[in-house]
Amino acid sequence: MQVSSNRTFDEIQVGETLTLSRQLTQMEVEALALVSGEVDSFHIDQGAKTNGNGNGHGTSAKSVSSEALLSGMLCRKLPGPGTTILEQNLRFHGAFSAADELIGTVTAREKRARDHSIVFDCNVRCGSRELVSGTVTVAAPLERAHYTPLATPEVVVRRNDDFSRLLHRCQGLPPVLCAIVHPCDRDSLVGPLEAARLGLIVPVLIGPEAKIRAVAASEKVDLGSYQIISTEHSHAAAAKAVAMARAGEVEALMKGSLHTDELMAAIVPSATGLRTARRISHCFVLDVPSYPRVLLITDAAINIAPTLEDKAHIVQNAIELAQTLGIETPRVAILAAVETVNSKMQATLDAAALCKMADRGQIKGGLLDGPLAFDNAISERAAETKKIKSEVAGRADILLAPDLQSGNMLAKQLQYLAGADSAGIVLGTRVPIVLTSRADTVRVRLASTAVLKLVAHEQRAARAAAQPGSALS
Repeated sequence: MQVSSNRTFDEIQVGETLTLSRQLTQMEVEALALVSGEVDSFHIDQGAKTNGNGNGHGTSAKSVSSEALLSGMLCRKLPGPGTTILEQNLRFHGAFSAADELIGTVTAREKRARDHSIVFDCNVRCGSRELVSGTVTVAAPLERAHYTPLATPEVVVRRNDDFSRLLHRCQGLPPVLCAIVHPCDRDSLVGPLEAARLGLIVPVLIGPEAKIRAVAASEKVDLGSYQIISTEHSHAAAAKAVAMARAGEVEALMKGSLHTDELMAAIVPSATGLRTARRISHCFVLDVPSYPRVLLITDAAINIAPTLEDKAHIVQNAIELAQTLGIETPRVAILAAVETVNSKMQATLDAAALCKMADRGQIKGGLLDGPLAFDNAISERAAETKKIKSEVAGRADILLAPDLQSGNMLAKQLQYLAGADSAGIVLGTRVPIVLTSRADTVRVRLASTAVLKLVAHEQRAARAAAQPGSALS
């Protein structure tokens, strides 16, 4: 076990320096926001905010997190344990957000023998941007101390920051023209406008214009140059949005304050809707605190009792989504109550057939295994205990549920009991579609929009490649 030592006042030389870097996680942003008092969901979901007061005594998450990095360096590393911070004189210059890498530097500037204090020049940067500069004065330890650095335990409060990575993957991509269907309440209007501010989409607002403007006035948001297409009611808004998507006038759809059934009724018809040769399906994208990778669950929202052929389409949709999200060869666990084939349990028969379909190339791009019980799908220890040898067991990227009820309950249990964040998207359609919920936080809405943007760009690239004369065709 590694043993470390502090640095005493006599040992430290003027000019001695220490540089450390760390990536700020969404969990830390939330925790620091609570400490600083910025508990508004928009502040927490957007990350650290600019303080702007310039004196080091502000209450923003930005100032708290920067001070935490610097104090951690001084109290744990240089000088180390036994250090007391006496005075801070810091200025804050810029903002950052979750997933940004912060680089902190402390340099001994002046030693004062009368009280064994040391003045350190301090600096925090994010890439080429300076975030913090100034000095911190400490009382340095006089005696050597030895200690063992303890790793922070991975407990349920840990978050993987999968959603922050999704937002970062969207950077540099142009925004997607997205129809917002019937945005006639606060969440369904403000959410898309926030996504627009972050460069994820260019919203086209479809619905009764008077209602949309009334919500905007109530929430004091400026609709600016956003296009509004007025319709009489929500059914007409759904029909108009679908027609625009069929005509190529928008690249994506987002559900507003209408019922999901109303929107899906316009999407599903073969002649006038957005169906393709694939079965339409829904996929949850979850950031589960206790699971070390992004987890996709399908189908938990559209197909009530999918047949074997339906499941093949649902799996293929999910595999291609996972690849769009950066998982090169997704591992698909086909769930059942047991991990053995049982002729009395249709889910186990479907699982075995789907695996053979993958062997024969009828399902492409992923590694499939099943039937697998939930514990064997997500826990390597459980799989080893039951002597299951598999490339998928314990490390699944995608969970295929036997039916909608089990998939929906599983996804919501992970959200409400395990603290998972969940984004969602409809697949197998001409354009990606986000079905938002009134219970969604701002961060979840932005994550769903990020998924939508990545899928829309993948479809845009596929259309360009299929054009005659294309270098990719």
